Amino acid sequence: MFYKVTVLFIFLTASTYLDFAQQRQERRGGTISGKVSDLNEKVPIEYANIILLSQKDSTQVTGTVTNKEGKFSLTGIVHGSYFLNVQFIGYEKKVLKNISFAGSNIDLGNIYIKPSAINLQNVVVQGERSPVTYRIDKKVIDVNQMQTAISGNAADVLENIPSISVDIDGTVSLRGSSSFTVLIDGRPSVMDAQDALQQIPASSIENIEIITNPSAKYDPEGNAGIINIVMKKNKNFGLSGIANLNAGANDKFGGDFLFEHKTSLLTYNFGLDYNRRFFPGTSREEQQFDYLNNVSIVNSTGTRERGRISFGLRGGIDFNLGQSDRLSFGGRFGTREQNNNSFLNYSEWSILEPQNFLYLSRNKSSRSGNFYAINSNYTHKFSTSGHELSGEFFLSHHTSDESTLSAEIQEQQQFGGKKTIENGPEAGFRGKIDYVLPLGEKRKFEAGSKGEIEISQTVNELYQFSTQSNVYEFQPDFSNNVNSKISELAAYSMYSDIWGNFGFQGGLRTEYTYRTIKLEEKNQNFSIDRWDLFPAAHTSYKFSEETQAMLSYTRRIDRPSDWNLEPFYTWTDANNIRRGNPDLKPEFIDSYDLSFQTFWVGVSFSNDFYYRVNHNKIERVNSVYSENVTLTTFDNVGTDYSLGSEFMATYDPLKIWNVSLTGNVYNYKIEGILYNEPFSRESFNWSMRISNGLKVTGSTMLQLNVRYNSPTVSSQGRWEGFFMTDFALKQDLLEKKLSLTLQVRDLFKTAKHEFSSQGPDFRTSSYFTREAPIVMLNLRFNFNNYKKEDMPGNEQPDNDVSGEDI
Repeated sequence: MFYKVTVLFIFLTASTYLDFAQQRQERRGGTISGKVSDLNEKVPIEYANIILLSQKDSTQVTGTVTNKEGKFSLTGIVHGSYFLNVQFIGYEKKVLKNISFAGSNIDLGNIYIKPSAINLQNVVVQGERSPVTYRIDKKVIDVNQMQTAISGNAADVLENIPSISVDIDGTVSLRGSSSFTVLIDGRPSVMDAQDALQQIPASSIENIEIITNPSAKYDPEGNAGIINIVMKKNKNFGLSGIANLNAGANDKFGGDFLFEHKTSLLTYNFGLDYNRRFFPGTSREEQQFDYLNNVSIVNSTGTRERGRISFGLRGGIDFNLGQSDRLSFGGRFGTREQNNNSFLNYSEWSILEPQNFLYLSRNKSSRSGNFYAINSNYTHKFSTSGHELSGEFFLSHHTSDESTLSAEIQEQQQFGGKKTIENGPEAGFRGKIDYVLPLGEKRKFEAGSKGEIEISQTVNELYQFSTQSNVYEFQPDFSNNVNSKISELAAYSMYSDIWGNFGFQGGLRTEYTYRTIKLEEKNQNFSIDRWDLFPAAHTSYKFSEETQAMLSYTRRIDRPSDWNLEPFYTWTDANNIRRGNPDLKPEFIDSYDLSFQTFWVGVSFSNDFYYRVNHNKIERVNSVYSENVTLTTFDNVGTDYSLGSEFMATYDPLKIWNVSLTGNVYNYKIEGILYNEPFSRESFNWSMRISNGLKVTGSTMLQLNVRYNSPTVSSQGRWEGFFMTDFALKQDLLEKKLSLTLQVRDLFKTAKHEFSSQGPDFRTSSYFTREAPIVMLNLRFNFNNYKKEDMPGNEQPDNDVSGEDI
């Protein structure tokens, strides 16, 4: 029933959009057009805000944004006198006065706007722009405007985005899925996606791009799409830089700096960051086990402290080898450490042994390692505009050292415990080449290929506490040595064109995967050998300069990790054990998107309808392994479906006040086979965020964000909803070269993690809250007029099929 109602809602909404757009297009009147460019570099500026107001009473008549060529066109203009506001973040506002319109079309020609003296200071730029910009193929988050997350990391920034939810542990989900690809400046992350988002400080990020339906040019790995982290880059010639320091209560502090020197022939940069964050909290858990005709209860309450320490270096050098060639080298190095420590009071009893058994459990777990990545890029531009050949080499290496140590203590005497160790290195090499051939002014052909190799080794060891020797003794039956190798080859081609207001892009990608997993002690081998095809199609139609729509389809894949496939038992702590499944199939995802954008009476509105089908859904499956011990395995449980809508509306009630409303509403359904029985579970999910930005004075800004995440389900469990309020106050000093930001997160102590699950032989519920509110103070200093780089990175996703260039 819900699907019928949802489909009807989508149809009616789409029909309303189309009717509204058609009416606007057919409205009689003349046209005012022009082109907006940077005053210094004379390059066009995309997405500049164009607002036409009445000269008589300053009421807004209409508005639009510039396209990729910096051009705009305001239609339906009647006789009268007007003035035009041209605005874009980081530029001074331009006002064109005394525009007399007598009926004939007016071309205002080139309009040059001047960059601001400092370009990194804005929370909300006097109502000019929301922190989230909807482009036709992606959402772009301006991190400089996210003052409530400025002292955090990339995950903290993402929790304010409609398509993304972040739980209290910092785990990121994109449209309900925690499987996605993370790129850094368009290149693959060395670390796991979740680790990468926790590692990168928000203050070193320029913006974050969310691409849910990328083109055939990009790796299809990841259930939900791509999150591309664009790091800060300088625009000015000469030497300039930026530095940040932050500190808070309960062992929280950090900082970062970036400097860059730029000439017409050579650019080099260097950056460093360090962050330490620890979050104390309280925990409780209730578990029920049905094992060997006995029902047992295990309850625990106590304290937990979760924290992370990260350190990173990055640098790069670019050579301009004339008008047509560019060569660049870059590198990253870093270390990370994550800790999870708990002191829990346990209470156990069962039907057969009703006497309550009380003891203390002390648990320490850590995950640490270092990483480095080296890349080189070369680009050659031919004489024809847009005709180019580029290549990239990427080398990476990282280590992962994980350990857990548990001790069960009664009356100050230890009677049990386990120690686990899992470590090993992973190295990878990647090479790719891309070719773009224009076939006219508005059409082009693209093709490319990629090769990649990853080699890893993992050693698992288990030690059990012995009451006889009072030491943790090695357990060879639960210790393993695993070697893994993955080889991938890929090729793609794409064609794109524009006919009037209609744009099209179609592509096909093919990938070959060969994967081996070898258990050294048992001399067992498992392999995967397969070809896969990934089609992608994007279309767009521009009804007017203010209203456009895009429809897209992509096929994606989510391959199981080595961790999911390892066919042996691994203890994670005293009460939990896991086993991989070598028979897992990869998930295949069909993703459909329908997007609308419009601008009407001072309100910018965007809506994105989506439908995603995930075949061979992989989920954790819990069961009872032994008395009071939970076994976690992995299985292809069936198919899940997500049907929903994301939206964003921005409005300026006053010149100094900006309000932004974003939301994600979707129905989630999962069905299949679990414990050899058919099952079907469904939930209606929604999240909402309201952001208020207020410029109190020319140098003082306030930001208040409120967000809510609703409950959701999986094949076995349910996560409860929660809401959270964040606040920030920013003060600029020394002509905006220095800024202080007071950041307060979870102002009313409402964030929580509450989860429950059950199966045929178990039932469990857990609840965790962390310290609140979290108060941080951030100091930022710009020297030598540091400005952000407006040009895209070396590999920005470009499946845009709107405007004049696709």
